[in-house]
Amino acid sequence: MTRIAIIGSGPTGIYTLKGLLASSAPLSITIFEIESDPGKGTPYHPALNDQAMLSNIASIELPPICETLTAWLGRQSDAELQRLNVAREALDDREFYPRVVLGEFLQDQFWQLVRKGTANGHTIDVKARHRVTDIVLREDDISLSAERLGDTQLDYVFNHVVMATGHDWPDNIEIKPGYFMSPWPAANLKSIGNCPVGILGTSLSAIDAMVTVATAHGAFYVDAAGVLEYQPAPGTDDFSITMMSRKGLLPEADFYHPIPYLPLQICTEDAIEALMATGRGNILDEIFDLFKAELLASDPDYAAKIGLALRTVETIAPAYFAERESRDPFAWAALNLAEAGRNKEQRHTVPWRYAILRMHEVIARAVPQLDSHDLERFHKHFKSIFIDDYATVPHESIKRILALRRAEKLEIIALGDDYSIDNDTPESGALVLHDGETHAYPAFIDATGQHPLSVRDIPFPSLLKQGVLRKAATNETLAIIDSGENHTVVRTGGIDLDDAFRPRFEMPVTNKLYCAAISFLLHKLPFVQGITSAHEIGALVSAAILSDGEVRDEIIGHQDIIAA
Repeated sequence: MTRIAIIGSGPTGIYTLKGLLASSAPLSITIFEIESDPGKGTPYHPALNDQAMLSNIASIELPPICETLTAWLGRQSDAELQRLNVAREALDDREFYPRVVLGEFLQDQFWQLVRKGTANGHTIDVKARHRVTDIVLREDDISLSAERLGDTQLDYVFNHVVMATGHDWPDNIEIKPGYFMSPWPAANLKSIGNCPVGILGTSLSAIDAMVTVATAHGAFYVDAAGVLEYQPAPGTDDFSITMMSRKGLLPEADFYHPIPYLPLQICTEDAIEALMATGRGNILDEIFDLFKAELLASDPDYAAKIGLALRTVETIAPAYFAERESRDPFAWAALNLAEAGRNKEQRHTVPWRYAILRMHEVIARAVPQLDSHDLERFHKHFKSIFIDDYATVPHESIKRILALRRAEKLEIIALGDDYSIDNDTPESGALVLHDGETHAYPAFIDATGQHPLSVRDIPFPSLLKQGVLRKAATNETLAIIDSGENHTVVRTGGIDLDDAFRPRFEMPVTNKLYCAAISFLLHKLPFVQGITSAHEIGALVSAAILSDGEVRDEIIGHQDIIAA
C-alpha cells in the first residue's frame, strides 16, 4: 500500500482524509494528532475555546463531509443539545453556533470517515497524543519521527506526508504578568481580575477575547423586552474593556446572500485567468479595472456614492470605509445590525456587499503571481476591503458588544498609524501610547489573529538543515526584462510551494511533502482562513496524492484485479 501521513486531524486533515478515501486502491493512512481527542481542530477545541465563543460560519456554508451540521444537530438528543447550549427550535442552516459545537461535529465526521475508510479496505491508524518531532526528505520516501507524549520516540517511513497543522498558538500565552499574546487558550483569560483590560484588535478574534473576559466578570441575559443585556458581577466596578485597532472599526453583521454563489458577470475566473496567462506580475491595475466594472454593474448607486469611477487601488479603501469612520462605532453597529436583521428576514441581498464577497475568491487566484510592487500595493491598499466584507460576524456578537456598551463596560479607540504598545514595564499588562497620551492596562490581550509564519518557523530541525525549503518569491520576470536588468526574485516569506502545496527545489530528494498548514500560506494566499479554505486545500492535496504516478498505478492495478 501507498503509505500516507497526515499531521493534524483538524479541518484540513479531515478534508484531506475525505479526498484520499476516494481511492479505489487500498491506502495506508496514519494520522498524528497531539491532542487526546482527534478531529476537533484548534479553532474549535474545548480546551482552547470558551463556550461563549461563536463561529462565523453557518451550516449552509460548510463544505460537506458526511452530513450537514444542521442534520447532525437534528439527530442529537435533547440532553446532548442542552449540553451543547443549542436550542432545537433554533436549528437553521444559516444559524451560527459556538466554536465548541463545530468541534464536536467535526470530530463525529472524522470518526465516520475513519470507519468508512476502514470498511472499504483502507488501513487507517489514528495516533492521538503524538507529536511529530522531525521530518527528513529522502530520495524515494520521507522519514518521520514522532513521540507519544510522555513516552518514547518512534521513527516511521511514508511515501507522502501532509502537514495539516493548522493554526499555530504558543503553549504559554501570558508572556509576562497580565500580557497575553493570544486569546487562546481562552481559559488563561479567566485569570484576569477586576481591572481595565486592553484588547488589540476589533475583529471576531478580539470579540472572542472580549466575551471570554466579560463572562468571567458578569453575565449576558435577555430582558423582558427580548433585548440582550449585560449584568456585571458584584465587586467588578473597576473592570472594563477597551478594544483598539488602527481604524477603530467594528466588523459588520453577517449579511444575507444566496448560497451557492451566483456567477459573476465581469470579474470572472476566466477574466482573471486570462490576465494570469500573460505571465506578467504587474497585473493589479487590470484586476482592479475588472473589480470596478463588476461593482458598477452590480450596484450603480453604491458605485456613484463612493465615486468609484475615480478610484484607484490606492484610494478605494478610504472611500469604502469613509462613512463608517465618520460615525460612532457603536451607533454604526446598531444601525448595521438592524439592517442586516431586516434583510435576513426579507431574504434581501445588498448587491455591492455580495459582489465584493464573490470577487475576493476570484481575485485571490492572481495574488501569488503579483510582482513585489503590486503585491505590496495589494496588501497595503486593496486587501482590507475584501477582509472587511467576508469577515462579518454573527448577529449575536454585535448584540453582545452593544450590551457591554450599554453597561458602560466597553470602549473602542482608533489608534491611527502613530501609536506604540509597551509591554516591557515592571507593571503588569501594557502601556498604550497614542495621540500624545499614555493609557495603562493591567491586563492586555493581543487578539490580532494568526500571524504569517515562514521557513525559519518550521518545527522540524532536520528538514531545515536539509536546506530544501525556501521562502516564496514574487513574479518579477517580465517587469525586470522590460527594464533591461538581470533576472532576480524577491522573497516574500512563507514557503515556496507549487500548486499542490509541495516545496519547490532542485535537490535529489522526494518533494511529496505537502505544506497545508494555513499559517505558512498567508504571505501569498491572504484570504486563506477557516473551514472553506481547509476544504479547498484538502481537496487539492488529496487529488495530487491520488494522481501521483505510483499511486495511480496502484489504483489502476486494483481496478484491473476487480475487473478480472
